[in-house]
Amino acid sequence: MQPRNMSMSGVVDLAAVKAAGEAKVKAEQARAEAARTGGTGAVAPAALVIDVDEAGFEREVLQRSAEVPVVIDFWAEWCEPCKQLGPLLERLAAEYNGRFLLAKVDVDANQMLMQQFGIQGIPAVFAVVAGQALPLFQGAAPEAQIRETLDQLIQVGEERFGLTGIAVDPDVTADAAPAEAPAGPYDALLEAAASALDANDFGGAVQAYQNVLADDPGNPEAKLGLAQAELLGRVQSMDPQAVRKDAADKPDDVNAQIAAADLDLVGGHVEDAFGRLVEAVRRTAGDDRNTARLRLLELFEVIGPEDPRVTAARTALARVLF
Repeated sequence: MQPRNMSMSGVVDLAAVKAAGEAKVKAEQARAEAARTGGTGAVAPAALVIDVDEAGFEREVLQRSAEVPVVIDFWAEWCEPCKQLGPLLERLAAEYNGRFLLAKVDVDANQMLMQQFGIQGIPAVFAVVAGQALPLFQGAAPEAQIRETLDQLIQVGEERFGLTGIAVDPDVTADAAPAEAPAGPYDALLEAAASALDANDFGGAVQAYQNVLADDPGNPEAKLGLAQAELLGRVQSMDPQAVRKDAADKPDDVNAQIAAADLDLVGGHVEDAFGRLVEAVRRTAGDDRNTARLRLLELFEVIGPEDPRVTAARTALARVLF
């Protein structure tokens, strides 16, 4: 496990692009399965605060972060500020009612986790969203500051990763375990595609997702995965400096603008990527215009149709087309 810092300002690296899509799909699948079975997927209020050790970190934090932002409180029994911060975070976890999960890590018993996160002092508070780790604050921060930080974290989780939190039901007992969803007909192929992505075999991932879509053209996970794999494959061999110079020197060259837009998106400049291609559509006609439009639609798939940046770009595209 190698935590990665993810800036609240919107930086998206190659791994984050893939993680965002995977998290959105998993969250949507969990909600769909709960609706299909008539369940709510709700947890007991007591389950919003959990003790986590090294053995359970991947299951309780990394995997759960695909459903809900996980806030990690690194503490120790001898730490006086920890005794002030811990109860406050627990109270806020209850108040936010499933918008985030609080994981408490005793650093004395979990030295490896402390080292992996590069913690120099406690209390230290991190978050993990869709497998991406980011520092929140260190020390016993004021409650108003903590609330503001949590609100930003939840907003990032919703807008970038499609995480709407987990349902809480006071009638659910803390030890009630939800039933596992049955394996779907394409799980093996989707798992193969995900493994190919993890190995940077983008061609293999593209083929695996296309195999799913050949039988099930509307499969949301395959559609999203295919868009991501194609994007990552395109930028893998790019020289960013050369691509950006080419785009600056040739504002009317559609291919140059498309390549730069791909880099913009992977670098986290989502609005820049969309704006660049909308402008390319506005400035061109015929086949060039259609090429720019189609690439823009592909990038919409990477980010997700419900993202407000996609909604705004669709509106801008409609204005220049009509």
